[in-house]
Amino acid sequence: MTTAVGVLVVALVVTAAVVGVRWWREAHRTDLERALDLAPGDGERFSWTDWAAVREELGADLSADSPQDEVVDFMGEGYDADLTSASALPESAQQLHVQYGFSPASVDWELFSQSKAGAVVMLHLPDAADWDGIADRLRRLGYREPDDEDGVWLGGNDTLGRIGGVTPELSYVSLLEDESLILTSDAKAYLETAVDSAVGDGDPVEGLDEVVGASGEPLSAAIYTGAQACAALSMGQADPDDEAEADRLVAKAGEVDPFTAYAMSVQPDRDLRLALSFETDDQARRNADSRAALAAGPAPGQGGDFADRFTLGDVEADGTLLTMELAPVEGTFVLSDLSTGPVLFATC
Repeated sequence: MTTAVGVLVVALVVTAAVVGVRWWREAHRTDLERALDLAPGDGERFSWTDWAAVREELGADLSADSPQDEVVDFMGEGYDADLTSASALPESAQQLHVQYGFSPASVDWELFSQSKAGAVVMLHLPDAADWDGIADRLRRLGYREPDDEDGVWLGGNDTLGRIGGVTPELSYVSLLEDESLILTSDAKAYLETAVDSAVGDGDPVEGLDEVVGASGEPLSAAIYTGAQACAALSMGQADPDDEAEADRLVAKAGEVDPFTAYAMSVQPDRDLRLALSFETDDQARRNADSRAALAAGPAPGQGGDFADRFTLGDVEADGTLLTMELAPVEGTFVLSDLSTGPVLFATC
């Protein structure tokens, strides 16, 4: 009997320890990590904007009830600071604020997920959000209400045409109050898939944990799977002379290997961090040297030198992860310039 009690006590202690570790990990995960867990598993390109942090960074005290002109000013300041380029919503911000009852002025964060099958905008709302009010606004705007609470509100081209000034990504909307999420898309079927993922019924995004973890708690970020980054940032998009120049520079810098995931993020101090993951430790170490040389030199396809855009800081290889710190030159738009190709130091 004593032995049985002892075994039970040990089992309970082990169980409590496992639960405690899981709780600690969940409590210390960033909003970006949680958002990626909610996104559709087929996503290849993710654009992150921490709107609450951007508002704080710019000193914008806004809410869903703020005057429209204050929202316009905020979006202008965000653009000038290169903090809004990852968002799918800047051109729709005024209409969202006035007509929909949520916007970059009031949501916590935004994750824009894109794949070959479709795209979805995921917005997290604060605890004080007026969900009934948002639903009433959608009805007045002409969206057709779903039968299911977590279903898709049907808008489409006609509805958006009457509203005017909003992105096609607002054609269809789902209100997930229990998850504090609003999801929008230009395709009803893909939005339904995204809702399944957001409520835990879909496949998770895989292969991005390392670069997302290395990105910390960014104000904004561009995150790609390796295959997507190699296509989006490829020097093959440059003209033939620039592509030839890139080949010469790569040969001089040393070997570069394809990476498995990519993240470029604007950190809270507005410096940027590039995170690349590789298949092996050796590849990460080798690419730390070659890609640092490329990032400190000419920028064929972009024009000028990378030094015109940023000062290269620490470059570190830790296991299969490579990180590079970039301090932007005042007045430059590093994230928006370098989140689409061609980008020599991100070449595969």
